[in-house]
Amino acid sequence: MFAALNVLDGCVIGQCLPRHRQDEFLRFVRKIDRETPKNLDVHLILDNYQTHKTAKVEMWFAKHLRFHRHFTPTSSSWLNMIERFFSELTSKAIRRGVFCSVRELEQAIIAFLDAHNEDPKVFVWRKDADTILATVAHARQALSKEPSCALH
Repeated sequence: MFAALNVLDGCVIGQCLPRHRQDEFLRFVRKIDRETPKNLDVHLILDNYQTHKTAKVEMWFAKHLRFHRHFTPTSSSWLNMIERFFSELTSKAIRRGVFCSVRELEQAIIAFLDAHNEDPKVFVWRKDADTILATVAHARQALSKEPSCALH
């Protein structure tokens, strides 16, 4: 699934596609282009997946200047608010579901997306930036320490 979250109103543009290659990504970005008012700039928060950076993709973005890409650092997908939507999708519509086909899974995803967009909610950070950055710094420090193990 490709999805784009409007952080101002909570609506999600989504599309289930069979693969996650450059052609499918461009197909989804064109959908965003069609469904977003032309007078608005569009800021896309993306992970560093190679699909988002191919020559064909670069050419498309060079021609569509209202689109601005921002790449999250490696292992920092939590910075992308659409991940919060994916978490809800997983917990409320997919996990523990029984799907006899890919089509049934896609139907469940689209039904969840439609229901979400009927009454969208804005995702709000629950912690301030200083608290988040302090947590990240603490985690980095803990990960950088050599493991100590004692043999008895």
